[in-house]
Amino acid sequence: MEVKSSKYSLLILLHILAAVIIFLVPFFAKIVCIGILFYGIVYVVKKRNRNNEVLYVAAYITGMEVLLRATDGLPVYEFAKYGVTLMICVGMFFSGFSKNAVPYWIYLILLIPSVIIATFVLNSSIEDRKIISFVISGPLCLGICSLYTYQRKVTYEQIHTILLALALPIVSLTTYLILFNPSVKDVVTGTDSNGMTSGGFGPNQVSTALGIGIFVFVARAILRSKGYRTMALNIVIAIIISFRGIVTFSRGGIFTAITMICLLMIGIYFRSNGKAKIKMHYFIIGSLICAAMVWSYSLAQTNGLIGNRYANQDAAGRVKESKFTGREQLAESELKAFYENPILGVGVGKSIEIREAETGINAASHNEITRLLAEHGSLGILMLLILFITPIFLHLGNKENFFMFPILFFWLLTINHAAMRIAAPAFIYSLCLLKVDMGLQPKSKKIWQKRPALHRS
Repeated sequence: MEVKSSKYSLLILLHILAAVIIFLVPFFAKIVCIGILFYGIVYVVKKRNRNNEVLYVAAYITGMEVLLRATDGLPVYEFAKYGVTLMICVGMFFSGFSKNAVPYWIYLILLIPSVIIATFVLNSSIEDRKIISFVISGPLCLGICSLYTYQRKVTYEQIHTILLALALPIVSLTTYLILFNPSVKDVVTGTDSNGMTSGGFGPNQVSTALGIGIFVFVARAILRSKGYRTMALNIVIAIIISFRGIVTFSRGGIFTAITMICLLMIGIYFRSNGKAKIKMHYFIIGSLICAAMVWSYSLAQTNGLIGNRYANQDAAGRVKESKFTGREQLAESELKAFYENPILGVGVGKSIEIREAETGINAASHNEITRLLAEHGSLGILMLLILFITPIFLHLGNKENFFMFPILFFWLLTINHAAMRIAAPAFIYSLCLLKVDMGLQPKSKKIWQKRPALHRS
């Protein structure tokens, strides 16, 4: 399924219009939410998932999650994780999953002991029981998605369509942010994460989503722009999303986007022939110029406060004691729990309860790595090794897929600052397990290089 260039601008306009309607009629967000899931199921069943259509639907749900959370459009808070998991199960019904996905069966089994422990150590209140589903829904979604995508073959066109399905809702999110807060200057008074520039929602999650959009539209500018008009459209969208991402004052999503773009450019550069490398030189220079322009404009719109934020300074220019806005306290409490319970951990969700009792801080973890250690103990270490090593091992047999490392590092960086509070780390991680067929069936590196590496239609 390839989105033709003649329909591309229309898709962008439709998602801008959808955001305008949601802003004017907030109830429309609930209709969109239910409509996506209902239409997605019908679409996949009708197509019988012959071309992995379920990945388009799952990607769209993932991309839409933050906007729907910000506008109270979700029937339940973890709707996106449940929706993605449900869609992937529908896809498995028609297309099965790889019998070789043993690492991810092991990963899912390793989740069980901590869940069992939690049923005994957590209080019996409904709220405490909800903690289990809140914490485990992300890792479970990741495992189910990975079972489906493990070495599943997709075409080069399909991986771009999946990424586009992921990014189109972020166009809507960006439009909503502009409507919610058209004047950044009027609401920026300090260097803390800014809820007003984030649509009245969590800046960390908004920044993460916008980072995805930046990466996808930069990738499309390099690889999927048929003609200069389409390239210009992609660049403009990336610039606008970048600005709105920066002024959330949440750095995680922006740093992640920059890392992904750098890894993508490196991957493309070393797989390109001479002419394509020259084009990449121009694009790298152009990207740096655009980045400088966006940063300068952001400084102007925030009266220089965004510069203080990235320099870890307060509004008066004094260096802050904490570089991670207090999140290191959460990580320290989880590491302490791991040291005291190194075998099986304290149980899913129990680290929140322990932290509140010992420090008075009632907050879920921002770091999935330390959470896994605290709540799963040594099994958490095994899970992390599986999740990090397996994609790299599979990449040895599919080196043409230059999206693998950007996707893998998106997951790794995101779980370090936003844990798995949204579906994006879970679903996007699974994409790095796909086996992308570049459409050439190359027999040698020389043959591969005959394929134009840039500006494919």
